[in-house]
Amino acid sequence: MDIQQAQAFITLAEELHFGRAATRLHMAQPPLSRIIRGLEAELGVPLFERSTRNVRLTPQGEALVEPARELVMLSQRMTEIARRADAGEIGRLRLGFSGASVNHLVAELARGVRRERPGLSVELHSAQLSHAGLGRLMDGSLDAVIGRWDYLPAGIDSRILAREQLLVALPESHRLARRTKLVAEDLADEPWVVLPGGSGATLSNRLHLLGQQGRFVPRIVQTVADSATELLLVDAGVGIALTLSGVRDNLPTSGVVFRELDPDLGAVEVRLAWRTGNDSPALRVAIEASRRMLPDGR
Repeated sequence: MDIQQAQAFITLAEELHFGRAATRLHMAQPPLSRIIRGLEAELGVPLFERSTRNVRLTPQGEALVEPARELVMLSQRMTEIARRADAGEIGRLRLGFSGASVNHLVAELARGVRRERPGLSVELHSAQLSHAGLGRLMDGSLDAVIGRWDYLPAGIDSRILAREQLLVALPESHRLARRTKLVAEDLADEPWVVLPGGSGATLSNRLHLLGQQGRFVPRIVQTVADSATELLLVDAGVGIALTLSGVRDNLPTSGVVFRELDPDLGAVEVRLAWRTGNDSPALRVAIEASRRMLPDGR
């Protein structure tokens, strides 16, 4: 029984008159009769007893009235769900982010989405560093990622959410810890703890630039998965790290000091990135919410 058959069957069951039922359905009587005969043929049972004077439901027809009504109601509900999803009122946004250093931005964006569309669900995926997040955007397993990239490949659009300052993280006992600012040459012989590199990875690119300024090749002693682990190893004296003001402000930093660079290597942009051409209504809501996070972001 399809929706048209169900509507025709219910209307005739209520009217028990082909003429009145056809009028309610805004159709002629012969097409209504064909629909009912076709439905009876499909089901293999008579649904109505017909005579020259009246039309009555058979026991089989009576048994089908409520299921047919449920089918029509479900169809109407599905139409409404589809309309609301297309308007971004309900649905799911799959949002990736690197880690705790951007938690405040993730929370602000999620609040903005919820404020605009309370029915939308924001599904969070952490530990999506720059290269991993881009990969999941490209394969469609994430709708958007909050991360830091110095450049993004073709096929990815983005919007700035915040700007951060580059810093050097040192153990409190380090010989350079008393300096207010550091120059590249100060760091030439230091061991470095780093995050994974990859396409457009900001900290990897900036460490390379720092080495060019100081005329040294960074001596990397350990690569770690996240900024929290990186700071733990700095505190333990394993090495120093190039990091960001967002890390300093959002992660525990006991035993670690942060120093600025002179000259500054430039601000790092935290971006919301998404795949070009992704027409997800939930993504549209997130992009609109992001416009209020940094007024001059692009």
